[in-house]
Amino acid sequence: MKLQLLAALLVVVTFSGSAQTIRRLDGSALTVAEASAFARKTLADKNVTGAELAVVNNGRIVWSEAFGLRHKNPDLPMTPDTNTWAASLTKSVFATYVMTLVERGEFNLDTPLAKQLPQPLDRYEPSRETATEIVKDPRWPTVTPRMLLSHSSGLANFAYIEPDKKMHLRFDPGTRFLYSGEGMILLQFVIEQQKHAPLDELMQNAFFGPLGMKQTGMIYRHDFDANLADRFNADGSFHSQTHRFPARASGNMASSVNDLAAFTTALFDGKILKPKTLREILTPQIKLREVHQFQFGADALATGPEGPAVGLAYGLGWGLLTKTKFGPAFFKEGHGDGAQNYMICFERSKSCMILLTNSDNGEFAFRPLLEHILGDTVTPWEWECYTESCITDARKQ
Repeated sequence: MKLQLLAALLVVVTFSGSAQTIRRLDGSALTVAEASAFARKTLADKNVTGAELAVVNNGRIVWSEAFGLRHKNPDLPMTPDTNTWAASLTKSVFATYVMTLVERGEFNLDTPLAKQLPQPLDRYEPSRETATEIVKDPRWPTVTPRMLLSHSSGLANFAYIEPDKKMHLRFDPGTRFLYSGEGMILLQFVIEQQKHAPLDELMQNAFFGPLGMKQTGMIYRHDFDANLADRFNADGSFHSQTHRFPARASGNMASSVNDLAAFTTALFDGKILKPKTLREILTPQIKLREVHQFQFGADALATGPEGPAVGLAYGLGWGLLTKTKFGPAFFKEGHGDGAQNYMICFERSKSCMILLTNSDNGEFAFRPLLEHILGDTVTPWEWECYTESCITDARKQ
């Protein structure tokens, strides 16, 4: 049976409360039936194997729905509670956890990492091999947690992409933007050393347990098996299962759209952080003018008009839009093999849209879904590489 037909047939939906309409950012309304029909067709047209979508209005979940398959042969449907690899959405949830420690006075964002460890980084396992060069850099003692959370430390995305497979500071810390998963892992390491506990345990106790996020974890658990999403390539073929281990702050979290919607509503309700701390998270640390989020080689410093037009910036673990016609917003994307995800929240209306997919084709559907269902016309599509030309070009690299 063709995927398009399966996407039309296999739909699981839940609604929060009695809401039957979605309030878009411009104030217009869309019925959940209209949203469902549009999403079903768009996802089928873009050949997305499975997807979970949710919308939050005024800080409350008004719609969540799932489409397509979480598993093939036998064919099993996605649900809004399907455990799906969240990829780099992990970074923002982790950053929020870090800020709970800051709020309680248990962690300092501006004390250099080198001073927060009792011995040099290269003396620890397993960091020793990749850290041997960074500790020799005279700029290393200036690197702070704030820089790591705002992707301005100078570290590359991961050490393994460096020619010698070791960590290096590519520029003076705090002066430029360079997206770095390595930075999040490094910050995780420092916190685990201080707390004498693994990150999966720390975040389970801080968020996932108290908020009832039963389908969320930093590592794979067997209790996810009953509703777990496989991941699929662009041609619809099986890529892999999601059994992430050990916990990595850069991108190992798996979750569901209902759990992530619960997380955002708790964030708006002040159940996770005090308003002052949330405001610090959403305060720009560095302005972004790059054409694309990931730029390499000769294009590393290329700039364009899209970022300045919406006040694109990075806060503490979250991307920011500081000047849109709908007010400020915070967002995060999650890229991974067979898993493409995005979430964005607008502060003034407390409106969010969360998109989880288990398909390499997921990003092709993001712009039409966000524009039509939420009315989000301000996400920097080219910077995010959510245009068809950018996605196609990126696959060739």
